[in-house]
Amino acid sequence: MSIIVFTENRGGKLKKSSFEAISYAMNIAENTSKPVVAVSVGELGDDELSALAKYGAAKIVSVNDPAWKSNDSQAYTKLMAEIAEKENADTFIFSHSNEGKAIAPRLAVKLKAGLITNITGVPANFSPLTIKRKTYNGSAFQLMKIKADKAVLTINPNSCDVVEKPVDVNIEKFSPSVAGDGATKVENVDVVTGKILLTEAPIVVSGGRGLKSGDNWGMIEQLGEVLGAGLACSRPVSDEGWRSHEEHVGQTGKIIAPDLYIAVGISGAIQHIGGVSGAKVLVAIDKDKEAPIFKYADYGIIGDAFEVVPRLIESLQKFKA
Repeated sequence: MSIIVFTENRGGKLKKSSFEAISYAMNIAENTSKPVVAVSVGELGDDELSALAKYGAAKIVSVNDPAWKSNDSQAYTKLMAEIAEKENADTFIFSHSNEGKAIAPRLAVKLKAGLITNITGVPANFSPLTIKRKTYNGSAFQLMKIKADKAVLTINPNSCDVVEKPVDVNIEKFSPSVAGDGATKVENVDVVTGKILLTEAPIVVSGGRGLKSGDNWGMIEQLGEVLGAGLACSRPVSDEGWRSHEEHVGQTGKIIAPDLYIAVGISGAIQHIGGVSGAKVLVAIDKDKEAPIFKYADYGIIGDAFEVVPRLIESLQKFKA
C-alpha cells in the first residue's frame, strides 16, 4: 500500500501547501511503513518536481498534458482513481484548498473511502487512523476515526510543519487512459502577479469596516509592505467594493491559518472568526473595547486605528533599520 499526495502549482512553481502535504504524508509513512507518491498535474520541469523529494516523496507521477489544463474536478477524480489503482494506494492527501475541497469528496465516494477534511494536526493514532479537525466554523475541534479501508484527507494550510527529509526520486511521466477534458472548459485565465497568496502567507494584515472607506487603505498596505504580509479584508469591506472579493477572509471567503493575523477595525463576527481561527497568533486593533474579536485575540490594542497603525508602522520601520 502507498500514500498518494495531490500537489498543486501556480505559474510553474509548486505551492507551499504541496510541501506541507508531503510532510504530513511522511508523518503517516514513518508510522505505517508506506511509501509516499506525489502526483503533479501541470507543466512543471523536472528541477521543480525534484523539490518534492527534499521532503520525502520518493516517486513523482507527472501528468504534463495540455488536455489536463481544465481543472475539472470530475476529470481529476477519475485521474486520481486510476493512479490509486496503479500505485496500490489506500491513503490520499490533499490541501484544504478550493481544488482539494472539490476533488477529495468525489474521490472518497468513488473509492468508498473515509473522508476527513479541515485537518489541523498530525494523526493522534494510526490504527485506526485518528485525526483532529476543525468544526463549528473553527470554534471547536473533534477527533475523527477512519473505519474504512481507505482514507482521504484534506490538510488546512499552515497547520503542518514543513520538514526536510531528502530521498532519491523517481519521476514518472504518466499518460492517463481517462480523458482530461471534463464538463468544465477553461477558456481564459487571468493570474494576479506580485501579490502574496493569502492561503500561503505566514503574516496577514486585514482591514474591516472600522477603516470607514477604501480610501483609507493606504496604511494597511503600508503595514503589509513593512511586514512582508498578505492583505485581507472582512466581508462588509468587499461587499462595499472597497477591496476585491479575492481578499475576503471568513466563513464565506478564504479560510486562512497564518502564523500572525493582524485585524484592524474588524469587530469579529463569528463568520469572520470562522475563517481565521487557525491563525497561530491573532492581534486585534479596534477602538471598541467591547468588540467580540478581543475574545479571540492573543493580543489586543484598544485604540483608534488611524492613530495606532501609523505608530506601529513607524516602530517597525525603526526596528528593521
